[in-house]
Amino acid sequence: LSHPSPSHKKIIFKTFHNQQLKTITMFKVSASVLDLKKPDPKVLDTGIGFFDHMLDQLNSHAQVGVSVEVKRLGENVEESSGKNRFANSDQKEIVEIVGDALGCGIQNILENARSQSCVDNKREILDKEFSSRFCCPLDEALVECIITIPTSKEDVGAIDFALAPYGIYPAGGRTKIGEWKTENIEHFFDTVATKMGARISLKKIRGHNGHHVVESAFKAFSRALRNLIDSMSGKTEAIMWGPSSESFFAGSKLERTGSLSRKTKETSISVDLKLDGTGKSNINTGIKVMDGLLTNIVDGSGISLEVECNGDLWVDDHHTTEDVSIAIGQVLNKALGSKGGLNRMWTASHNFPGGATVEVVMDLSNRPCLTHDLKLAEYNEEKVDDMSIEMIEHVFDSLVMNGQMTVHIVQLKGGRAGELTTAAAIAFGKALGRCIAVDPRRAGATASSKGTLSV
Repeated sequence: LSHPSPSHKKIIFKTFHNQQLKTITMFKVSASVLDLKKPDPKVLDTGIGFFDHMLDQLNSHAQVGVSVEVKRLGENVEESSGKNRFANSDQKEIVEIVGDALGCGIQNILENARSQSCVDNKREILDKEFSSRFCCPLDEALVECIITIPTSKEDVGAIDFALAPYGIYPAGGRTKIGEWKTENIEHFFDTVATKMGARISLKKIRGHNGHHVVESAFKAFSRALRNLIDSMSGKTEAIMWGPSSESFFAGSKLERTGSLSRKTKETSISVDLKLDGTGKSNINTGIKVMDGLLTNIVDGSGISLEVECNGDLWVDDHHTTEDVSIAIGQVLNKALGSKGGLNRMWTASHNFPGGATVEVVMDLSNRPCLTHDLKLAEYNEEKVDDMSIEMIEHVFDSLVMNGQMTVHIVQLKGGRAGELTTAAAIAFGKALGRCIAVDPRRAGATASSKGTLSV
């Protein structure tokens, strides 16, 4: 039992192995946080419906089993019903006690992960600063999250938060999403950061839909947290997703392939694709730059791809570039199947030597949308060698729409159109390679709070 706080609120805090119970004045919260396990029972009931939905992103995307239940002291079962029963209560207090409990649970997971890495070189691991960055792409929002576990306790709890405004209707953004007041979102992450011993940065890169801005933030945090836990336990990207990884062998067993032949008056195309390939390509579209763009995607992703196209290039390059991109997107979507058990989301970037730098954020969402800010017209060029610049965006759009994915392309450093195209294609391939990777820990389950991507 702690001493009364300056506001004379009595605080009771009890810690169990994987459960925290904390009460402040009129509320109590019970919460369990389990790494790579499902909570039993799974309860998400803070009395604020949208808050519950956001916390569920931790279950789906961090693979951290979270169960939370908030009650008012002394309330009976009848009084405790209703998903938004605390909408008109002190939401800040509820958000604080939930963030406090979850932050403590996450800190326990991180400490356990760190202890796994201390076997070979304890001092090096203990003195190391860990950091994880992830961006989550939604069709109307893109948020970046960086979680850092600093070496100095003095740096713990600092938060760089820039999500507002939450949408553009009204002009100043939404004040509530559902019944959750947006003024309390920052307070939640600040509390979590303090309790888990971390610095958290959450920044909106773009987004005009308030619901999706907040959802992107929680998903980005969840994904960054999963990667942080893996990193602190000594699991590098090579160990997790490399050619000798359990993930690679699990994917190979699925024999994920696709093929397509199509013929119109404008083009005759054949495509053969193998997701778990060797990174080899044999591409002949009749357009040198198009061949290079697709080869760059293959090189970045590690898939195998064969493309043959005989198109009406005497008319223009439009039909060939569009039809080839549509065909590849369709074959890719077919090879991915239900997308169950896959990583689904990833962030990757590429720097063109001495020139452009581009980041691609991808989600195999079945919600196709392409958003980009590539300044392809900056040098007032019409073509990159034998390909019209106006078709570059068209290629990526056709791949994304027919591949059923959400993709944000972010220009980090400018360059000529050819440099931007190469950087974007390689980053696209890198992101695709990680998105299609099988995560054996998901045991075939879809990485979604909905439980499916098919509807």
